[in-house]
Amino acid sequence: MVKLTFYGGVNEIGGNKILLEDGERRLFLDFGFPYKRHKQFYEEYLKPRPGAGLLDPLAMGLLPPLEGLYRDDLMTPIQWWREFHKKENYRKLDNVDGVLLSHAHLDHSGYIAFLKDDIPVYSTAVTAFIAKAMQDSGKADFDQQVCYFTPTERKKPEGWQQEACLGGTSAKQRHFCIADLKPEALSPEAEQFWNWGFWEKRPKQKELVSCPMKGHSGCSFNLKCFPLDHSIPGACAWGIETSSGWIIYSGDLRLHGKREQFTRAFIEEAGKLHPGALILEGTNVKRTENVFEHDVYENGLRAIKGARGLVIADFPPRDVDRLRTFLDIAKEVGRKLAILPKDAYLLKTMRLLEPKTPDVVHEESLVIYQDTIASKSPKVWMRNICQECDSKIVLAENVSSAQDKFILCFSFWDLNELPSIRPNPDSLYVFSSSEPHDEEQEIDFRRLHRWLDHFKFKKFGLPVEVKTRSEDGKFEKIEWEIPEKERGLHASGHACGPDLLEVARGIKPQVLIPVHSEHPDFYTEQLGGSEIEVTLPAVGGTIEV
Repeated sequence: MVKLTFYGGVNEIGGNKILLEDGERRLFLDFGFPYKRHKQFYEEYLKPRPGAGLLDPLAMGLLPPLEGLYRDDLMTPIQWWREFHKKENYRKLDNVDGVLLSHAHLDHSGYIAFLKDDIPVYSTAVTAFIAKAMQDSGKADFDQQVCYFTPTERKKPEGWQQEACLGGTSAKQRHFCIADLKPEALSPEAEQFWNWGFWEKRPKQKELVSCPMKGHSGCSFNLKCFPLDHSIPGACAWGIETSSGWIIYSGDLRLHGKREQFTRAFIEEAGKLHPGALILEGTNVKRTENVFEHDVYENGLRAIKGARGLVIADFPPRDVDRLRTFLDIAKEVGRKLAILPKDAYLLKTMRLLEPKTPDVVHEESLVIYQDTIASKSPKVWMRNICQECDSKIVLAENVSSAQDKFILCFSFWDLNELPSIRPNPDSLYVFSSSEPHDEEQEIDFRRLHRWLDHFKFKKFGLPVEVKTRSEDGKFEKIEWEIPEKERGLHASGHACGPDLLEVARGIKPQVLIPVHSEHPDFYTEQLGGSEIEVTLPAVGGTIEV
């Protein structure tokens, strides 16, 4: 009998942590950052303490109390572990064969940072490279060190009595095993990026202890990796052959993106395995229809074609399909698409594996906006990408003096550049992302509206607050809606309800287990009485297959 224990991704979107056990063999299906629970306790200026190691994530219920699973250098003092022995989900867990990573979004990958470094991570090559590019160019938070980490030592800071986990001077790389190509097929440039990348031996800079990629044939399970269509390249589903038959884990998927054929091939091939169980996402089960990427192009072009002055396009980070869409729009309207250095670094990284990725150096319609930083020495990755693309750099003054020649790829977090750019009145802000999903995001959206109003921007596709009556008519509630004539600017990375039912019925598992959803009962309602049995997981609960 195979056991599936759900430590995350239950009644929430993201944070997937699913333990598969078949006798003495064990795998985790993703090990993600639990955004929903994290926001219940923390915000930008209140975060888990790096110096406390595992204590804060364990004490606040962000990490499951699984002794033996986590990095020794972050280990909580032994007396604290005794406290966690009382937790309902506490157990000792050794000898995990690996983590099957579905894609690089942090809600699926982030908490790999805490795992022992001898636990291999299985992924596609693109997912591994994107995860490293994200970490290279992102914040150095200790709870998001997916591809490499800085080992710590528990000691007292100089002149301080309280012990803490203090970082050393060298970084250590994780074992990644790629499932969709042989490591020897990597180009020398790709190997250099993975094994060394932007790390350079120089004073005051950490040395990287390298760990070359390996193939996935060493896993104790027979695995199948299925490429998928999602809003980030490299996404995949996994098939695991167990003593109870095949178990399929969908990761995140859709049927309406530019790689729809990947997901359809997955449905067909997974169905041929006659799986005992399908663990299926349900982010958008309540939606009944999709916006396609070609709709985004048509609607975006309609909004931008007659624009005067500056145009800002706000779309999700690492959504390369959306970047390509706005690049095509920029070409059509005779503007240049100005991306940030971290976007250029991601494109450069992807070109190591996918040569059809836009080339920042040679694509005439792509430039790099160099933002204002308060550092005498920019980070090495940033300095390198800007030196390599020196002729493609534009500054605030360049954009300000030719505002009708650019589409700026900015999000809310980049708007502090506007005082330097001085946008003309009636410049255009095109919003090509999702509506706010929680109170914190609603606050950010109100700030976004204030910024745009202050600089007299026109807005297109941006959600606005609408007062509606509750179902019983007793009180008003606030909802965020995109004006009807401005819709169709965002193709979600997740399938809608009818498409998810198509996935389930096409694969036809004996048991379907919903995850990554706030409405898992959708599957019970829609598939009740069919040949597919729906079993709803509980947090920390185990389902036997």
